[in-house]
Amino acid sequence: MTMAGRTIRWTLTLVLMAAVALAGCAALQTSQTESTEQLLSASGFRLKLANTPAKQAHLKTQMPRKLVPYERKGKIYYFFADPANNRMYVGDEQAYQNFQALAVTKQIAQEQANAAAMNAEADMDWDMWGPDPWW
Repeated sequence: MTMAGRTIRWTLTLVLMAAVALAGCAALQTSQTESTEQLLSASGFRLKLANTPAKQAHLKTQMPRKLVPYERKGKIYYFFADPANNRMYVGDEQAYQNFQALAVTKQIAQEQANAAAMNAEADMDWDMWGPDPWW
C-alpha cells in the first residue's frame, strides 16, 4: 500500500471515530434532556409548545437545556428551553423547589444503586471459579 493510501485510510478512520464520538455525545445529551424534562413535569412545571414560527424563533434565542430564572410582574419563574423539540417548561418557585427535591432524591437513589452494585461485586468470590480466563 502506498503512503497516500495509508494517509487516506487513517484520515477516514479518524473521521469515522469522530462521527461515532459525536453521535454518542448527542445520544447522551438527549437522554439527559429527557430525564430532566421528566423531573420538570413531575415537579409541576408546565409544558409550553412552540407551535408558531414566532414562538420557535423566540425559543431559539433562549439558553438551551438550562433551568433559567425569569422575573415577571414581581414574581420569579423558571424556564427550561428545549429548542430541538420546540418546547419549553415553565414553573413557579414551588415547582422549582419540587424539582430541586426530586433531583436530590434521584441522585441519592442512583448513588445507593451504584453502592449496592459495587458491594455485590465485592461479595462475589471470583477465585472459586478457577484461574483466568474462564472461557
